[in-house]
Amino acid sequence: MARGWSFYRDFLPAVVLIGNECNDMGLLTLFKAATLQGMDNHVFVAYAYAVATIILLPITFFSRRTREVPPLNFSIISKIVLLGVIGSSSQILGYAGINYSSPTLASSIGNLVPAFTFILAVICRMEKLAAKSRSSQAKVMGSIISIAGAFVLTLYKGIPIINSRIHLSSLLQHPINFLKSEDASWAIAGILLVGDYFLASIWYILQVDILKMFPDELTLVFFYNVTATILSTVVGLFAAPNPGAWKIRLDISLISIVCSGIFGKLMSNVVYAWSLHLKGAVYVTSFKPLQIVISIAMGFMFLDDALYIGSVVGAVIISIGLYTVLWGKAAEEEEGVGSLGSPTTENAPLLQSYRTETSEKNV
Repeated sequence: MARGWSFYRDFLPAVVLIGNECNDMGLLTLFKAATLQGMDNHVFVAYAYAVATIILLPITFFSRRTREVPPLNFSIISKIVLLGVIGSSSQILGYAGINYSSPTLASSIGNLVPAFTFILAVICRMEKLAAKSRSSQAKVMGSIISIAGAFVLTLYKGIPIINSRIHLSSLLQHPINFLKSEDASWAIAGILLVGDYFLASIWYILQVDILKMFPDELTLVFFYNVTATILSTVVGLFAAPNPGAWKIRLDISLISIVCSGIFGKLMSNVVYAWSLHLKGAVYVTSFKPLQIVISIAMGFMFLDDALYIGSVVGAVIISIGLYTVLWGKAAEEEEGVGSLGSPTTENAPLLQSYRTETSEKNV
């Protein structure tokens, strides 16, 4: 029997995730503004995670004392530690890539996350494939197209097409310039960002696996931030051994660190954990394409960024691939095939299941 429409399960996650993508791109834009004034990206990551950990410590402590939560064991803690290693490594690569380029390129390559998630889900046997099924064919073809678009973004920058210093007539007079890439660091940034989003896809899938056994999003995010703080601090001390780099000025750097710690490492991660628990990894990552529109607007308005032809071409290719994958997912759900990111109505919420089992044991 089909499940009816639900405000909590069908409408609220979409609204929250759209707001979260806007929040994430705003924080990336703020980070880019801070690095333009000399802040080290490794120091930024360490401080941002530390802010989130400090705030989460009392919240998590009182939360676990005032409500019924599942117990922690070694297996769960080890998986959360692994999640912290993957997540902090992803963040370090991502911020380094943005330092070489811009939030616009990061958001464009971020469209790869759904394709990476799908491929990894197939490898982990969380996603079903049928060679003769149109939905499976669409998912495979869409993943290939998205990866091709990422190569365009990585290897080709081109000339700026939105920049107050460049007039449209100059593009018409020199059309061959469309085939030229202006900055070799663009490729370095692209490689770093592809690595970032590949790790992010692993992060989403691993988190879904953890939440199946341990449906306590707040505790998960706290221990994740503890691990990420320790790892990013160690990496930061090696990458920026100069004590002067760790001195935070009372300017945009401090604002960026505090905002990223509260609204990024804390609030955004809690939102992702809640959404992953409720809707799954494929659904959550399907909102990533919104970042390109948000980043272009913010970068152009606040950072004086130019929009490059390579970003447009690559983003269009990735978007075509992404929505091919999403079409395949929608067709798969109509066929009644369960998969990662498509919770079935027969399964009760995990926390409810845990409480039922606990009550039965007590009886």
